[in-house]
Amino acid sequence: MLDRLKGMFAAIRITADARLGLILAGSVLVLDQVSKWLVLDRLAFSPPGCLEFQRADALARSGMVNNCGHIEVSPVFDLTMVWNKGVSFGLLGADGMLGRFLLVAFSVIVALALIAGLLSLGPFKSVRRWQAIAFGLIIGGALGNAIDRALYGAVADFLNFSDMMFPWVFNIADVGINLGVAAILIDVFIFDREKRPTKM
Repeated sequence: MLDRLKGMFAAIRITADARLGLILAGSVLVLDQVSKWLVLDRLAFSPPGCLEFQRADALARSGMVNNCGHIEVSPVFDLTMVWNKGVSFGLLGADGMLGRFLLVAFSVIVALALIAGLLSLGPFKSVRRWQAIAFGLIIGGALGNAIDRALYGAVADFLNFSDMMFPWVFNIADVGINLGVAAILIDVFIFDREKRPTKM
């Protein structure tokens, strides 16, 4: 067992791209958590009753008051407190302890697999810069939202561009995840294609 661990650590290669990915992961995680602290603590966007209102079903909400925070920053951008029970942009909602546990576990497993990939371990190895960028952005976003889910049972969302016909309220972790997915698509359709031999 000890020899196997030694072999695993010997296989770890922290390349410049891996460092970039890890720095991006840390940056997204810190920015996400600091922005949520500012909204929840400094701006007090979630006073007692807000989380309960957001987590309640439509019938229960009819007898409750929505006291969650809202600030109109500009004609196209607002800060609006929304507690999201699902994943990015409110998709795949999960109520109850089991759903909460499964989403936290899934987020942590994805983050660990991608960290391993940055370090040239596991099945998803990062071999190009755009892959490292994608992995880092997704790791930071996944862990940022996992922390919320573990602490509150829902994710704190507050960036609101609904005046621009964009109906979802989101956070910096969501931005990281979606930019990471975009970076994967760029890598697959541009950089991976460049490496493939052309058929004669």
